[in-house]
Formats: sequence, C-alpha cells, structure tokens
Amino acid sequence: MSLRELAESDLAITLEDPAGFGWAITLINPAGTAASLRGQSTDISQIIDPDTGQVVSGRLAAVTIRVASLAAAGLTLPQGIAGAESKPWLVGFDDINGQAYTFKVAESNPDRALGVVTCLLEAYNG
Repeated sequence: MSLRELAESDLAITLEDPAGFGWAITLINPAGTAASLRGQSTDISQIIDPDTGQVVSGRLAAVTIRVASLAAAGLTLPQGIAGAESKPWLVGFDDINGQAYTFKVAESNPDRALGVVTCLLEAYNG
C-alpha cells in the first residue's frame, strides 16, 4: 500500500470518527437524494477582508467529506450551482449546541490525490 493509499484509508479515522473530529453531515443532491455522512464542518463569523486585511463580521461555513463515502452513498462530487432557477446541492449540520443549519454548496474543491472534497457553503433559506 502506498503512502497516498494509506493516507486515504486513514481518513476513516481522522475525518469521520465520531469519537474524534467526525461530525454528522447531511448532503442532498439536486434530485433530492440524501445521504447521512460524517466529516468535518466549520461555521465561523469573523473573516479577513482580502482587500484590506482587516477582520470583518461575516459568515464562513464549509464541510470536508471523504470522496469514498460519497461514492458509497451513491452520490457524485457536489457542485456549486449558480442561479436560483436550478436546485442546489444542500448541506445540513448541527452546531455544537444542537442548532440545525442548512446551507447550499457555493463552491466545491475536490482533492483527488487524497480523496476529500471541501465545499464552501452559503446560507440557504429554501
């Protein structure tokens, strides 16, 4: 087994382990197929303005999911879908206090060498 293959198999622990950093994430494709997955999520309210370098109030949410788990759930790589006329990929997860949030995928950044996809999210009010 190569180091790359070993690193991908280790994602089952480092990315998905519920006793570690693994967090329950629901992913729904535009056709309405949902999958309960585990991965890592973030939802923070302070970001750096790239033009000024200043800290500003905003919202930056993202999830990182194992590509092998997507395939096992029968899903393809999520995609950001522009325009309100098309159904987006949706992502749901709870915060640390149990408050549920739903987002739409704004941008999908797969790392095909390691086997993960990081999705940048936007608030969604379906």
